[in-house]
Amino acid sequence: MRFLRSWIEKPLHMGAVMPSGRLLARTMAQYVDPHGTGPVIELGPGTGAITNALVEHGVDQKRLVLVEYNPGFCALLRDRYPQAKVVQGDAYRLRDTLWNILSAPAAAVVSGLPLVTKPMLTRMKLVRDAFAAMSPNAPFVQFTYSVVPPIPKSLPGVTTQASERIWMNLPPARVWVYRKP
Repeated sequence: MRFLRSWIEKPLHMGAVMPSGRLLARTMAQYVDPHGTGPVIELGPGTGAITNALVEHGVDQKRLVLVEYNPGFCALLRDRYPQAKVVQGDAYRLRDTLWNILSAPAAAVVSGLPLVTKPMLTRMKLVRDAFAAMSPNAPFVQFTYSVVPPIPKSLPGVTTQASERIWMNLPPARVWVYRKP
């Protein structure tokens, strides 16, 4: 109900009318190395559907840095994931939001943000800031309901891969993974 109420109040901040489905969340989590040592940053965790999949995949809660804009969702995440670091802040201002949070380069950034609702320059700044916060070759994992990638596939020096369309998600989605060596 919190998710639906927040969507009704600010639909462009939410990007979805319901939390990510289990299959979509599991697909996103599979791109994260559960045995890595660096933090795993999740952007826009909302009610924690993808967070839960990361934990089930074997990512230690202590490695999670959850960047959430909505204060109500932050409180919920703190209750559900007491060992994770929950940061109330703007993921689209990632450098400012994380400037004193990370003690090591991130092993992954997993994003549930509604990127396609933002201008391309905003998306590019976000992915650039994410790459700056991550170890080389770490994945930036993003899903979209769109038929086109949320970030162009042809970024110089960046490799891109995509999952099959996840038809069992409502609406159907695809996961895109970007890496910069």
